[in-house]
Amino acid sequence: MIETAPETEKAVIVGIINPRQDEKQVKEYLDELEFLADTAGAKVLKKFTQKLATPNKATFVGPGKLDEIGKYIKVVEADTVIFDDELSPTQLRNVEALLECKVLDRTNLILDIFAKRAKTAHAKTQVELAQYQYLLPRLTRMWTHLERQQGGIGMRGPGETQIETDRRIILDKISLLKKQLKKIDKQKATQRKNRGKMVRVALVGYTNVGKSTILNMLAKSEVFAENKLFATLDTTVRKVVIGNLPFLMADTVGFIRKLPHGLVESFKSTLDEVREADILLHIVDISHSGFEEQIETVDKTLEEIDAGNKPTLYIFNKIDAFTYEQKDEDDLSEHTKANFTLNEWKNSWMAKSNTPALFISAKQKANLEGFKNELYERVKAIHSQRFPYNSYLYNSEWTEGIQE
Repeated sequence: MIETAPETEKAVIVGIINPRQDEKQVKEYLDELEFLADTAGAKVLKKFTQKLATPNKATFVGPGKLDEIGKYIKVVEADTVIFDDELSPTQLRNVEALLECKVLDRTNLILDIFAKRAKTAHAKTQVELAQYQYLLPRLTRMWTHLERQQGGIGMRGPGETQIETDRRIILDKISLLKKQLKKIDKQKATQRKNRGKMVRVALVGYTNVGKSTILNMLAKSEVFAENKLFATLDTTVRKVVIGNLPFLMADTVGFIRKLPHGLVESFKSTLDEVREADILLHIVDISHSGFEEQIETVDKTLEEIDAGNKPTLYIFNKIDAFTYEQKDEDDLSEHTKANFTLNEWKNSWMAKSNTPALFISAKQKANLEGFKNELYERVKAIHSQRFPYNSYLYNSEWTEGIQE
């Protein structure tokens, strides 16, 4: 019997413009939501937006907009409607009843991608816990949902095997998963202790900024990396040697705006590598138009996991893909950040702040020597404090033997 690939789901996505997120931001958010949908295996046919001061309590968007969406999905025979914010159980139930199709919110979509990407027992347990916590207040809605829909995006994991159980069984399952995570966490903690006092460097950043590519380049490893969101879920630790200095480098799950709180809670144990790191390398995609907001998202998440005060080096990656809006000489309009050249960004507040910034291309291997130099010096300073009897090994001539 020949297995055929699952048919690509057709989806539309929906967002609202309000005082907290203007039209430009919503466009960026919906572009990201489309990327999320693509990662999950759906093709986005259209994006709908509506200006609202606050979301409609019953249906998120207004009844007129919902009617417009309903007519469109019937014409194009779309399978799924995805909202860019988390919907309440009531909103999910009402919208699904009116549109008569599968309805997902951003949280459900991200959980689905995590379920698809999870490979190890640790990651699977964390994702499953987050799914049950999301599912618990939505049990009534999911009962009717599963009578009509089986499988597909948003239905992976416990949705297909546990929804028919009652609230008590779900709560028992959550309790069991938490116990399993505690057991795994103890094992992970033991592994970290067994690594001794080697200096630890953790790669952090928004999802899809090139963290795994940088780890592969420095450690000469083959960590899975692709142009999809959340390619890495499990923390990967590799030994790296620059010059004559060994240290450990950890690649961690990427952050994203509007990351479900339950998912942050579930993955806190995975992020222990970040909390226990000596140095953070905050990787930024300089080619992304909203990279400044991505930096804020990552910084906020680091604060949430008590890692906001770690020594940090900003690495602005993908300079090979950086573009800007070039102005004509006779254009007297205001010079905005969209017009900044790469040199202007290098000389901006990022480079002049207390947190140094380096600009590289991991893919094209551009400016890597400066990156390795800076990283070496930072690791050496910590290593020399821990192992003062080895400090004579590290001198200013180390670069002569630097490994490529």
